[in-house]
Amino acid sequence: MRLVLLGPPGAGKGTQAARLVERHGVPQLSTGDMLRAAVAAKTPIGLKAKQIMDAGALVPDEVVIGLIDERLDSPDCAKGFILDGFPRTVAQAEALDRLLADRGLRLDHVIEVKVDDDILVDRIATRNAQADTAGARSDDTVETLRKRLQVYHEQTAPILPYYKKSGRLVTVDGMAPIDEVGRQIDTVLEGAPEAG
Repeated sequence: MRLVLLGPPGAGKGTQAARLVERHGVPQLSTGDMLRAAVAAKTPIGLKAKQIMDAGALVPDEVVIGLIDERLDSPDCAKGFILDGFPRTVAQAEALDRLLADRGLRLDHVIEVKVDDDILVDRIATRNAQADTAGARSDDTVETLRKRLQVYHEQTAPILPYYKKSGRLVTVDGMAPIDEVGRQIDTVLEGAPEAG
């Protein structure tokens, strides 16, 4: 199973990815985790990324794609993987397709977890109102979420038509309860033949 989960921050992609990892025994590939691991291991890509991050710049596509390229060769990816947070741009989506094609593979599924921005914002506002100040996450604010949603719609949402055009995009209702979203994802995974 080679799967990409798409959707805005707060859509529940991480929750669903964790459930899929447990159920299917394939790794969830997080570019943030991979960057930190590569830096800690002082790999050539990790050293390059550290230099860029220490300068306060964003890690460019070529470095992130290099990380994905290296990670796909890991033994635990032999049965597949779940990507959450990558690709973020059409250029990254095209690069992923090339990396997989070079290995004689392709994505089995691209699933968009669709949610309503206003309801996500309301959820955060309610959660913050109920949480005591000491327990609230500093990055879990309405203002921060609005900024992250804007970035998602400007930079990442344009990859939805890329995958839709190729017939690979399936949308599930991310506003449903967690178990129902999981059931919808399972239906997608069971209903489409996996590619070799």
